[in-house]
Amino acid sequence: MITATATLDPVVVDLLRDAAAWRLLGRLFECPSSAWRDDIAALDRELADDRLHAAVTAALDESSEGLYHSVFGPGGPAPPREVTYYQSLELGSVMSSVTGYYGAFAYTPAISEPPDHIAVELGFLAYLRTKQAFALVAGDADRAALTAEAVDHFRQEHVAAIAGRLAPLLEAAPASYMASAGRILLARAGSPRGPKQLPVIQPFEDEDGSEFSCHV
Repeated sequence: MITATATLDPVVVDLLRDAAAWRLLGRLFECPSSAWRDDIAALDRELADDRLHAAVTAALDESSEGLYHSVFGPGGPAPPREVTYYQSLELGSVMSSVTGYYGAFAYTPAISEPPDHIAVELGFLAYLRTKQAFALVAGDADRAALTAEAVDHFRQEHVAAIAGRLAPLLEAAPASYMASAGRILLARAGSPRGPKQLPVIQPFEDEDGSEFSCHV
């Protein structure tokens, strides 16, 4: 528990709190279930973040599997996958970049969603922050610095790229927790990296026509 880390360096404690915040935010973009409710409530108790607390409180009251699919499913107003917002010719490079990061840091997503799903990407940031904290505890400053750099690059190259497109769409969502999660995502993601951001296009469904399903 974060609250039981009084003997750790304050920098490490801050990193663990940041990891928990990314993890909780990512969970808010997952399909609801009874286990999901227990998990977001537990993560919320570990943090002193008023905005996330408000979003979790609303999520516990509003969320349902049907509502989730109506917003994030095929034809819904807010596609949760990064590639949805890019030109089709760029999809391979986007996916290659995302999976390249995951492979480099041996990240295995906790949920069975595509690698570029926003919940998976946010889970990766939480994973990296945790690795950074552990590296510092182990006295490996070089590995901690490398991981911190990966956090910044992935956040700017991928999370910020989808946040700027997804968050505005969630303002019209039929659940306040989704709009709140979008605003928090936009604030935490910051600005996209570099001038070569791909143009926004209309969302599209997966080319293979696969059904959107809930994985817990």
